[in-house]
Amino acid sequence: MLNNTFIKQIKTKIIIALDFKKINQAINLIKFLDPKIYRLKIGKEMFFLFGLSFIKKIINLGFKVFLDLKLHDIPNTVEKSIKSFSDLGIWMISIHAMGGKEMMKSAKMAISSYKKKPPLLVAVTVLSSLKNRNLKDIGIFISLKKYVLLLSKLCKKIGLDGVICPGNFSNNIKNFLGKDFKVISPGVRFLGTESHDQKNVIIPEDVSKLNIDYIVLGRIITLSRNPIQDLNLVKSKINNFI
Repeated sequence: MLNNTFIKQIKTKIIIALDFKKINQAINLIKFLDPKIYRLKIGKEMFFLFGLSFIKKIINLGFKVFLDLKLHDIPNTVEKSIKSFSDLGIWMISIHAMGGKEMMKSAKMAISSYKKKPPLLVAVTVLSSLKNRNLKDIGIFISLKKYVLLLSKLCKKIGLDGVICPGNFSNNIKNFLGKDFKVISPGVRFLGTESHDQKNVIIPEDVSKLNIDYIVLGRIITLSRNPIQDLNLVKSKINNFI
């Protein structure tokens, strides 16, 4: 275990989640974004609707792409799935830690065969829609905090680059696993706004107190009537923003 008085030195960066049903909606937002500052996340919805051609298009615009498919299957299937993305130049890709040790090892093996620079490989620990009582429903009788740390330790042991988890657990992970093990956190909301189906949320003002490498901004931006204005508002509330 590292020193519990871990001093925050991380510069939190922003990933924009492109959760749209139409390409032109995404492009209308992307054209206002600087690829030197923002990364873009492609989740299941846009991937299934528009496929690899859309990913290639935004990579060609100079953006780093986080392909967030949360792969969770038998080891061989996950390995082959990741290998199928090997020539795209994806920056980061997600799997699900609940897939287990062997699946995560296979995912790690898959990126070793990339001809280009391999992507960062990160694992989802728990979804931001879960609370402690939801773990009991599936037979897990420890707290979310302990469960996230348990999975995070396994991910680091296997050699993954980091984990996706609710922001409130980030300091605990960094204290145990070190500043180089990356933490990516979704579920950022403005104070007093609807959290929708996400239960473990943080507000932008909290980010400077937390050891988060990347925050993912989804509905806070994509459902906004003025997304660039709200994006600038988030930036203004994150003291250590780059």
